[in-house]
Amino acid sequence: VGSWKPQLESMENVPESSSKGTKRRRTDNPDAAAGNTSSSLENDLTFSDTLIALRIMRAQFPQIHNVSVEPFILKSQLYSSVKDRTQVDRELESLRRDKMLRLFKLNTGQDDHAVMFLDDYLKQIDRVVKRMEGKVGAECEVFDWFKSHVLDSKLETGIEHQELCSLLSLGGKVKDNHISLLINAGILTRQLIDPNMYWIAIPNIGSLLKGLVQMVYCWTQMKSDEIRGAVGTKQEL
Repeated sequence: VGSWKPQLESMENVPESSSKGTKRRRTDNPDAAAGNTSSSLENDLTFSDTLIALRIMRAQFPQIHNVSVEPFILKSQLYSSVKDRTQVDRELESLRRDKMLRLFKLNTGQDDHAVMFLDDYLKQIDRVVKRMEGKVGAECEVFDWFKSHVLDSKLETGIEHQELCSLLSLGGKVKDNHISLLINAGILTRQLIDPNMYWIAIPNIGSLLKGLVQMVYCWTQMKSDEIRGAVGTKQEL
């Protein structure tokens, strides 16, 4: 993961009111804490504020121009890094209502979501538009409609077809080609259980998800082997 120092220095823009979210260390018994390495490490890498955790995780991504996908964080990562899961859900909902970030349902076979800051998501869409505008011409207007009317009004991870068309129509006359363009760009994906429902998606994330699924599978297998090994050792004893 690398040193935490540069990441902490990059958090200058975090409001002072969020300073309580910095890493919480045990100070009541420093000798015991120093003698318990695993407990100390867990404490150092556990946060008490969701936004602080998000900013630090966001800062782990290398600063590379023309990346295919802007930085995002898995919700499961937050659950592992912030002490209280209920607090994570509550603060994510608050940040989503404040339009600081968006959540995206991931098609990984796991019940997980990606968390992306809204500014990063808008950059992601702009990158797709730049790549496609020479091919589709005036129909690229739908991307502006989507950003101005859909993203601004629809904070949930999914949207129904009729509601989508209604919001897009605030920008202009909606055609079937407009919807197809959003799907082809990877901004919308149809929900398998209901073709009239769409997930709002992160463009170009497909290849990353394949790697993510493989990593999750390997991690699950590794943990299963560890558990079986521990059970076998216990039975022998």
